[in-house]
Amino acid sequence: MKTKKQALILGALLALSSGVQAEPSHLDSVIQQGQLRVCTTGDYKPYTFKAENGEYTGIDIAMARSLADSLGVKVEWVQTTWKTLMPDLVAGKCDIGMGGISVTLERQKKAFFSTTLDIDGKIPLVRCEDQALYQTVEQINQPAVRLVEPAGGTNEAFVHAFLPKAQLSLHDNVTIFQQLLDKKADVMITDASEALYQQKLKPGLCAVNPTRFMQYGEKAYLLPRDDMTWKLYVDQWLHLAKVTGHYQNVLGQWIATPESK
Repeated sequence: MKTKKQALILGALLALSSGVQAEPSHLDSVIQQGQLRVCTTGDYKPYTFKAENGEYTGIDIAMARSLADSLGVKVEWVQTTWKTLMPDLVAGKCDIGMGGISVTLERQKKAFFSTTLDIDGKIPLVRCEDQALYQTVEQINQPAVRLVEPAGGTNEAFVHAFLPKAQLSLHDNVTIFQQLLDKKADVMITDASEALYQQKLKPGLCAVNPTRFMQYGEKAYLLPRDDMTWKLYVDQWLHLAKVTGHYQNVLGQWIATPESK
């Protein structure tokens, strides 16, 4: 005959087992809620940009809509910043972070990354007339050099790690390029993809050695670390987007590639 204590333990175990079985995966939750919540900064062309009318555009904006379509759900944009991206994801405010996010071990400690999108390292973006002055870390890491970076991202982290002697000012990532053109700053360290895009967009700015990275980097999507089912789905969707050419078509609308020239 079972004792009262044994009965309580058995009841607790059954309740726990029942709760585990009833808990939906993150993938199931997204489908059931009918929406994909996407954390994005809206300030990082060509990946994510929020216009004055509130509309989002960019490479990863198009890819977010593609992911939502594959799930049969709608997109809900969750405005964030580079400083608050990880806290927002960890707090459960979004299902995925998208918008030119660099892979770092610090971010990996708190979240999952999707499979790699692209290789995209750090290079200088400068006024074209000054390209010869800012070819190397040694040339840039000087007290007279004025660096400008957005706050809270991997660009600022690179400067603190490798360019501590230079003057650093932090600026919003929308009008930051005008600081270079107006000669209020000399160099911006950024990813090669952004530098090449801004070079096309703003005559007078040049990407310095865009295939010779000062620091190797990769881009991926940021995912909550609550279960593997969601990551496996995103990885498979991304794999199919690449092998079918959909991802390359989206890239071609924003970044010139050898195949699209």
